[in-house]
Amino acid sequence: MPPPPLAASHNQLLVSLKANDQALLRPALRRVELPLMTVLEEAGQPIKAVYFFESGFASVVTGGTVPIEIGLIGREGMSGLSIVLHDDLAVNRTFIQARGTALAMSADRLRAALLESPSLRVSLLRYAHAFAVQTWQTAVANGRAKVEARLARWLLMAHDRFERNDFPFTHRFIATMLGVRRAGVTDAMHILEGRGLIKARRGLVIVTDRKGLEAASDRSYGVPESEYARLVLNRKP
Repeated sequence: MPPPPLAASHNQLLVSLKANDQALLRPALRRVELPLMTVLEEAGQPIKAVYFFESGFASVVTGGTVPIEIGLIGREGMSGLSIVLHDDLAVNRTFIQARGTALAMSADRLRAALLESPSLRVSLLRYAHAFAVQTWQTAVANGRAKVEARLARWLLMAHDRFERNDFPFTHRFIATMLGVRRAGVTDAMHILEGRGLIKARRGLVIVTDRKGLEAASDRSYGVPESEYARLVLNRKP
């Protein structure tokens, strides 16, 4: 199915581009379905396509046999940042965590567009920086924050991208993403539920108090989101 005019796209990064850069990319884009667990990039392997997400989101993980999540990508961004940074190999594994759709293009077409348009290079590099801030903040949260604060942050980030209040995620899955024991996630769920911030059901988490979750994140949420708004959406702090 051909993509709509990019001004009507649900991908915030594409919509933020200058009109001439939207026109440059549009002929190369195609809408694709992204089923759950689809692998978009494998660490150390060439990137063949990039994806501008319109719904659902992807998880970026590292760590080999015991992976840990270092970033989420949804309708605010894109995969394939190695291409933007003039490389062709993926650094980490990226897979679909919540099924959705994206506007996809070949890595070769993006390379050509980056060479043709300096303004496109700048825009996508600014997004790459915003995503790097997200990964840095994840490292800080993993090293300093309590499990319930890390869980609150993760749920907020999922909420930003999922556009729903209920998430079909199990304790085991979230534990893998956070790199903690399942029992630790269960205890953290009980803490957040006891505060009235979420409701936890079998295989389902429901956000009931977003503002409360932001407070529970103990300032581990918000910095990457503010940087994205500043760098990509050109919103003043």
